[in-house]
Amino acid sequence: MLTLRMGIVRSCKLIKLTFPYSSLRGRARSFSIHTMKILVLGAGKMGTFLTDVLCIQHEVALFDTDPRRLRFVFNTLRMTEYEEIRAFEPELIINCVTLKYTIEAFQKVLPYLPSNCILSDIASVKTGLQEYYISTGMRYVSTHPMFGPTFATLDNLSSQSSIIISESDHMGKAFFKDLYGSLRLKIFEYTFDEHDQTIAYSLSIPFASTLVFASVMKPQEAPGTTFKRHMDIAKGLLGEDDYLLSEILFNPYTQSQVENIRAELKHLLEIIEQKDTDRMQQFLRKVRCNIE
Repeated sequence: MLTLRMGIVRSCKLIKLTFPYSSLRGRARSFSIHTMKILVLGAGKMGTFLTDVLCIQHEVALFDTDPRRLRFVFNTLRMTEYEEIRAFEPELIINCVTLKYTIEAFQKVLPYLPSNCILSDIASVKTGLQEYYISTGMRYVSTHPMFGPTFATLDNLSSQSSIIISESDHMGKAFFKDLYGSLRLKIFEYTFDEHDQTIAYSLSIPFASTLVFASVMKPQEAPGTTFKRHMDIAKGLLGEDDYLLSEILFNPYTQSQVENIRAELKHLLEIIEQKDTDRMQQFLRKVRCNIE
């Protein structure tokens, strides 16, 4: 038996409404959107965040095999059995499970989905997903909200970005453009391949740099301001799922970016060993130009 917490909007007509998501602290936004039946897979940080965002306008179900992770969701159907998915008949499924299990999660729920359901993911690395989607014969939309609940300020996402994959279904893209636009995210459209190249640069470089920093750390009795800021970043990063960190670093385009880091470290080490002031000044000028 499916259970409801609070009331769920069941109308399927075009509606105009105010978006009062509590975590946005009153930054309501009025927009028109078609009410849909949406299934969110995985009650992790992003899964519960998207559930909270969507459940005001849509009929949302959150699925997780661990019922303990479903305790604090509201205005949402909570599901732990696959047969409940069949009864719900979602129009859109948003796969938010750990990156390592994205395709496996799709495979498990696929037999319970109606043929007109749109598949979607928010995976940080898209390798293999396009081929999988094509093999299902179903419509799909792939996106990547370029922020995480660990670091982002969820009541103000205007400085954050999102990517929508250009090969995706037109209606699916329109839905996520509305959703990400309502969150004031900057929206970019890339192909699957362009997405992974971008992620190798924008995530793999800071991830690898932070891991190298943390790998040589030892307790400091009197840490400086810069040290403490780097340490906060490292603690936040290492609070993320191990598989997420691994898969981002295993991105096919990551290796060349890490090799760039190694080359620059070698160059910097030579300057330090030689105590070459002129080369150090040239190096610092180049670095400052990179971040302007």
